[in-house]
Amino acid sequence: MHRYRSHTCGELRASDVGTDVRLSGWLHNRRDLGGILFIDLRDHYGITQLVARPGTPAYEALDKVTKESTVRVDGKVVSRGTDNVNPDLPTGEVEVEVGEVELLGAAAPLPFTINTEDGVNEERRLEYRFLDLRRERMHRNIMLRSSVIASIRSKMVALGFNEMATPILSATSPEGARDFVVPSRLNPGKFYALPQAPQQFKQLLMISGFDRYFQIAPCFRDEDARADRSPGEFYQLDVEMSFVEQEDVFQPIEKLMTELFEEFGGGQPVTSPFPRIPFRESMVKYGSDKPDLRAKLELTDITDVFEGSEFKAFAGQHVRALPVPDVAGQSRKFFDQLGDFAVTLGAKGLAWVRVTEDGSLTGPIAKFLTEENIAELTKRLSLAPGHAVFFGAGEFEEVSKIMGAVRVEAAKRAGHFEEGVFRFCWIVDFPMYEKDEETGKIDFSHNPFSMPQGGLEALETQDPLDILGWQYDIVCNGVELSSGAIRNHEPEIMLKAFEIAGYDRDTVEEQFAGMLRAFRFGAPPHGGIAPGVDRIVMLLAEEPNIRETIAFPLNGNAQDLMMGAPTELDETRLRELHLSVRKPQPK
Repeated sequence: MHRYRSHTCGELRASDVGTDVRLSGWLHNRRDLGGILFIDLRDHYGITQLVARPGTPAYEALDKVTKESTVRVDGKVVSRGTDNVNPDLPTGEVEVEVGEVELLGAAAPLPFTINTEDGVNEERRLEYRFLDLRRERMHRNIMLRSSVIASIRSKMVALGFNEMATPILSATSPEGARDFVVPSRLNPGKFYALPQAPQQFKQLLMISGFDRYFQIAPCFRDEDARADRSPGEFYQLDVEMSFVEQEDVFQPIEKLMTELFEEFGGGQPVTSPFPRIPFRESMVKYGSDKPDLRAKLELTDITDVFEGSEFKAFAGQHVRALPVPDVAGQSRKFFDQLGDFAVTLGAKGLAWVRVTEDGSLTGPIAKFLTEENIAELTKRLSLAPGHAVFFGAGEFEEVSKIMGAVRVEAAKRAGHFEEGVFRFCWIVDFPMYEKDEETGKIDFSHNPFSMPQGGLEALETQDPLDILGWQYDIVCNGVELSSGAIRNHEPEIMLKAFEIAGYDRDTVEEQFAGMLRAFRFGAPPHGGIAPGVDRIVMLLAEEPNIRETIAFPLNGNAQDLMMGAPTELDETRLRELHLSVRKPQPK
């Protein structure tokens, strides 16, 4: 018999009754019922119940072993009997009567319980992450991640893509976030950068003649944590294709996402095809460029309705309306709670009216609306008895953010939200540039490597703020999974695009020397995308925080509490790297 096990803890069934077996695992739980010990033994594969009877060496041994110790047991498989079957366990029809026990690894007192999902401080969980990962939910999430990545690889190969690796040590690049840098011992005073993304290298692979590339790529960005963003590092499905237009990129990715979410989404349907929504339309209708389409409500821009209005709250403001059917009969509490929600987002309040049975409007602001206002709102919003309308006013960005969140919250509260479904969409036609309101400077609004719609002619003849890029995002249930673009592969277009954003020719030639040199040797039109693996798994696992789907994440301050990173270097190591440390002065 094998030194540690003949079977795993998830393997035994009724057909094994009478068999002598050897199991190894962690002591998950222990119960003393009438002097008989019942032990749950757990390994990667599942749980098997052990039985130890009084007066036996096995009883004496297992009675003393601390929870989460590792043990090896020998015993005989017996039936639990019809009345004692545990339907929640695949091994629930049998148990093992233990004859011999070997303690393999004793466990110290536990900082938190493993066999329950009791609330534990996240810092504590990350400090003892090796214990946290033993818990059923976390173990399931990490195995889901493993299965998702394996499936992605298989599906990408089937779609004709080739997996390739790109460098981890590279040069700095203005990707939009801070680089993590690595000092070079052999080149004093110089630094490598860890890749924020394999952007330039995957484009160079296309220029090198490799037609369809993918990689499960580690990316490194020195940025703050969010619920859907892990600080420090993350993984993405990096994809690039040659001789393609926008729709050519959409087709394989849409197929991949549909199949992936159908495979791992627990039976929740995936709506297909994915709608294409222009950026500006998305901002007006949904108040966001990552709309949650499960909310069956839309915003309407009614700014023009109140131009020149004497209603001071709306005068000179951008005004957005949210009509909600079948809620006019709700109590005042419903309206007040939605207003309180808007206030938490930074609004001063939430104006609203109800539509009565005779079509007239009542509510806090009804008296400020003229007959012309009411007629236009009724027509524009298709109002009918039972409707309520919520209003937001302010600067475009501010009102979009607030009313976008109110749209989703109102849908949930009013029964206009579709649960149990994955609703994807493509957001397209992003502005190529944006203006900094404080400095007036024109800068890239999305990806500086994107091809502008209209090419060089658009750059030379159009107002920069009117130019659209061949840029796109894929969004699922309000979560942005990825950005992508058709790349700018022509040197003169790239130089002009950067010139508009304030970069002189020499600077661009210096910072992107490798790319520009490659473009001048016959670059194919190409494009790609990079869906975030962590976010995909977060959605599939129905977890609100991305750290719950990563085996060993950093905390919100980009610290590894388990391993103690980041650490200081001693003076010998600093001299070897030609570095000195300048710490910030106490305030």
